[in-house]
Amino acid sequence: MSNMMQAKATLRAAETGRENAGKWSRRQKRKDDAMRRVFVGSSILVTLIIFSLIAFVGYQGLLTFKDVTPGEFFLSTDWSPTAQEPKFGAFAFLYSTILLTLLSVVFAVPIALSGAVFMAKIAPKWMRELLRPAADLFVGIPSVVYGLIGLTVIIPFLADVFGGIGYGILPASIILAVMILPTILSISEDTLRALPKRLEEASMALGATRWQTIWRVLLPSATSGIMTAVVLGMGRAIGETMAVFMVIGNSPKIPSSLLDSTTVLTTAIVKDMANTFYGTTWNNALYLMALLLLVVSLSLIIVIRVFSKRSETK
Repeated sequence: MSNMMQAKATLRAAETGRENAGKWSRRQKRKDDAMRRVFVGSSILVTLIIFSLIAFVGYQGLLTFKDVTPGEFFLSTDWSPTAQEPKFGAFAFLYSTILLTLLSVVFAVPIALSGAVFMAKIAPKWMRELLRPAADLFVGIPSVVYGLIGLTVIIPFLADVFGGIGYGILPASIILAVMILPTILSISEDTLRALPKRLEEASMALGATRWQTIWRVLLPSATSGIMTAVVLGMGRAIGETMAVFMVIGNSPKIPSSLLDSTTVLTTAIVKDMANTFYGTTWNNALYLMALLLLVVSLSLIIVIRVFSKRSETK
């Protein structure tokens, strides 16, 4: 009799456990469905915001071609929107933007890559733990602080050494190089440290020196990650405004030298937007410059995706 009662109690406990498990599963499923809807809705909302932004800037910018031909806008250097016969040639801004970006990358990449190799493969652990946070601190410094340093230190120094007023592409590229250096350094270091240890061990086993291993084995293996870091640095350099605005001189012309005043797309937008009225040709031309910056940024993102897929297939 006692065995029968014990068996019934065991059955009731098992049924209760199954019921509780079923209730928990249903609650968990409802939570999972709700979170899935939240995530899907958030992704749709973000996508709509991005495409709405691109559509608005694109539509407003393309209205420029109602009054200005594409040839004049992209190939002319005559930017005189306040003249009796306004001209909206933005070639000087495009040229200066490309030159400034490439020059800042040329300055930043050797230093950043050397620092990444040192921290990833040469520096002891205690030193790496000190250097990495110190490098990351540069990211948090406001761009206006970089601009002030450029105004008070770099420009007077360049003026004393080379003559002139000191404003131009060169001081702007130096400041941008410092600003994008932590991004390139951090991503490159992570890429080097993520490489399989067997690559280094195999190279050393074949008699290669540490430098030969780094130069001939590790850096080629990390090419995709390093290129991703460089492209991200270029994206920040292209979109930077305030620091460049303070040191580049802001003259709407093609620079004759690296210490000649000029203007890039971002500084041209900041400098002129407050002087325009919405819907005018001048205002639309500034929106078209913003569209060009968006297109360049999207192109850089596509480049990053391509490098990432290549690295995954290797």
